[in-house]
Amino acid sequence: MSLPKTLADDVARNLVMVAQLIDDDPEQAYAYSRIALRLASRVAAVREAAGFAAYATQKYAEALAEFRAAKRMTGNVDLWPVMADCERGLGRPERAMAMAGEPEVAKLDKAGQVEMRMVAAGARRDMGQIEAAIVTLQGPELASHSVQPWTARLRYAYADALLSAGREDEAREWFGKTVEADKDAATDASDRLAELDGVEFVDALVDDEDDEDDVEDDAEDDDLDVVKDEDDAEGDDEDTTGH
Repeated sequence: MSLPKTLADDVARNLVMVAQLIDDDPEQAYAYSRIALRLASRVAAVREAAGFAAYATQKYAEALAEFRAAKRMTGNVDLWPVMADCERGLGRPERAMAMAGEPEVAKLDKAGQVEMRMVAAGARRDMGQIEAAIVTLQGPELASHSVQPWTARLRYAYADALLSAGREDEAREWFGKTVEADKDAATDASDRLAELDGVEFVDALVDDEDDEDDVEDDAEDDDLDVVKDEDDAEGDDEDTTGH
């Protein structure tokens, strides 16, 4: 659907703000997405952006409705995994599992299929089927030594599932493999690995603030001592004068 140039520019500006803010300020991104939606609700890209903004703010019912609208407009199945994850967010893991078995999954590219596998594993965990979740994540993509855009997140999900199953040694191994693949530090795998190894992190900023407070307290005590000494000296002078 084409829009008049002025309207198209306004919509584009709002979509740019959604993209820029969605990671750091999802609530503000959501607000911009609502503006774009009011301006051009019949544009698939707007519905998709609105869906992701709602998803980022955990408004899963709203996100699912927007994703469904975008899918109807384009016929594209790329949103299938995130739609299934919305079902999880709504407390319906069994629907997410059903979606994992639908024909749409076969139409996804490799990245989409891996994403769908992670969503299905999450649904298994939601239902208390932790061992089934672990098996769901296993496959050639997990075993591959090549690093793809999804590798770190897949390994992390596997490590986390292993840890939930009480398989700590294996979890430590896979958190380590996640760190190797996670060049952009998109996960907290290094922190999880350190926790398993018993490493405790100290907030240097908090320590510095505590040190500064101690110095200020010491300075205040010194000032009080000086005032006390001065008062004592004045008292002695008064006694001497009085005699």
